[in-house]
Amino acid sequence: MTTSLSPEDTVTATAALGTLIRGHRLRIGLTQQELADFSTISVRAIRDLEKGKAQRPRADTVRLIADGLRLGPRARTALEDAVRRGHRGGAGARYFAAERPAPPVPLHPLIERDAEATVLTEELRSGAERLITVVGLSGVGKTRLALEAAARLHAAGLPVLWHTAPGAVSDSLPACDDRSAALTADCAAFLHGEGDADDLAPELSGALGDRPVLLVLDGADPARLDFHRLTRLLRELPGLRLLVTADAPWNVPGERLFLLSPLEAPDPSGGVRPDAPAARFLLSRLRHVRPDIVPDERVLTDVAWVAHRLDGHPLALSAAASWLTVCDLTTLRGIVESDPAPLLDHLADGRSGSRLREHVARTLTALPDGHRQLISALCAASEDEFVLEDVVRLTGMPLPHCGRAVRDLLVSGVIRSSTDAGRSAFRVLGVVRAIAADALATTTPLR
Repeated sequence: MTTSLSPEDTVTATAALGTLIRGHRLRIGLTQQELADFSTISVRAIRDLEKGKAQRPRADTVRLIADGLRLGPRARTALEDAVRRGHRGGAGARYFAAERPAPPVPLHPLIERDAEATVLTEELRSGAERLITVVGLSGVGKTRLALEAAARLHAAGLPVLWHTAPGAVSDSLPACDDRSAALTADCAAFLHGEGDADDLAPELSGALGDRPVLLVLDGADPARLDFHRLTRLLRELPGLRLLVTADAPWNVPGERLFLLSPLEAPDPSGGVRPDAPAARFLLSRLRHVRPDIVPDERVLTDVAWVAHRLDGHPLALSAAASWLTVCDLTTLRGIVESDPAPLLDHLADGRSGSRLREHVARTLTALPDGHRQLISALCAASEDEFVLEDVVRLTGMPLPHCGRAVRDLLVSGVIRSSTDAGRSAFRVLGVVRAIAADALATTTPLR
């Protein structure tokens, strides 16, 4: 078999040929030894072909393997085309060099997350971190932050492969790119354990090589990801950076845990801060619903209290803002201060409210028994804020144990840090308090 491929494309072409051979062999249930017996080709030659190591395989070799696989005319032609035209490997490499796949386009502007986006972008751009998992309570803005970081990295020259987990909802417009979508699906499938764990899809190496590239797994379930496969990807693709958004950390070596807390929402009783991130975010959402709102002193005070009672949680704030179509801001504040649970349903999109309730309830029920008991006790306490000593008192457990429990609750996103009183204090999120009674109904009290 003769080709006009360059040496680089010859490598990717034979790698793609090996992928096809291996796929046909597994489809009909043959081992490499059985294929060797049927085709009269040595096991070593078949192994080298499947791993993309064989250079410029002969036409007779390809014909004998096709005979052993009992391929029809179309499948035989595909084997020949894999080498003659470079199939997906060579085409993918040239495409990546020329086009740079882009991330999805967000539907809403980023508000009050510039500091987090800057840190995340720099760590991934420099390669200081190659695996970052962004965690936080559902609706806190993990996907929007990842979109911002991906956009900045793409502008800096990195190709971006973006995979949204099945069932996850993302407020963005997907990139219309079949080439990168196929490659992204290959990467995601590999990390989720599909196919032979001993054989990294050769087209990944052919398309990505050692160039810097960002792979985003949005809404991933870390429990379903294969760390050993990740280490192989990181080893064979030295330019790869992986950004994961999830409800919980992966807890694997080399993981950089990036905790995304709700927006800052200080207690207005110490003075209203119109420039506080949560207040600015809520005001922007309110003016989408009621453009006629004038941010005078009364409005800013009500906004500050609503933002504080909902602890700066972006999706909860957006849902509350939607209620301004049926009530005034003062009434909205009164509802939030008495029982914010009804306001978690977004009037313009009922799915958002139900999804928020469902995800928060799932986070609470997934906590260990002792953590759920602690949350129940904290919700029943008269004070909104608590400190580490309060946890020791409530649980009767040693300080190190209580410190780990508080950290676990912070990572899960059900509590947040509070510095309103100038000390290291914490708060159970308002959205958690709103549904904790139902979600933790069967939880046994601490004492």
